[in-house]
Amino acid sequence: MTTKERYKGFIAWFSEHMPVAESELQYQTPFELLVAVILSAQCTDKRVNMTTPALFARFPDVFAMAEGTVEEIYDLIKSISYPNNKSKHLSAMSKKLVEDFNGVVPDDMELLQTLPGVGRKTAKVVEAVAFHRPAMPVDTHVFRVADRIGLVTGAKTPLETEKQLVKNISPDILSTAHHWLILHGRYTCTARKPKCEECGIKAYCRYFEKK
Repeated sequence: MTTKERYKGFIAWFSEHMPVAESELQYQTPFELLVAVILSAQCTDKRVNMTTPALFARFPDVFAMAEGTVEEIYDLIKSISYPNNKSKHLSAMSKKLVEDFNGVVPDDMELLQTLPGVGRKTAKVVEAVAFHRPAMPVDTHVFRVADRIGLVTGAKTPLETEKQLVKNISPDILSTAHHWLILHGRYTCTARKPKCEECGIKAYCRYFEKK
């Protein structure tokens, strides 16, 4: 099967069975999404969603968080992975947003990456989810699933994976396809033991072909 055929099958199946696919992070504003995505690094969305209500109750906006201390933020996110680094990032990020961007989360990927704690993947998520721009953020799920299915070949880095996916998926569904890959990796194409018997796209999967 050609890579083009795999893409066609993948897109057709998910377009029919999961036409709406969105982030599982809970947020109300671009700032809340940015905070949640920073917290979600090497942590589950479920754990983040258990943590952010108290955090946002104490810091309802960027100006409140910028006035808070690292210690206050830490106390509210200490159940999350790497709370020391993340509390420092959130404090510095909110201060920079206030000082340099008048408290408004920029919708430009390059500007987003000037914020402490914000790398390419986080910037891409904010771009796709908050501002509905075509984007393909590559997390561990996307990196694994795209390779396993056979949508990408020989990609050694998230950026290489991103480039192959962007080349083969049209901009109008790119951000949705990002969520397809994440959700598929989270619930079906799991890391250690993929649930191939439950998978709707196994007919297009390179891994399943070789089993």
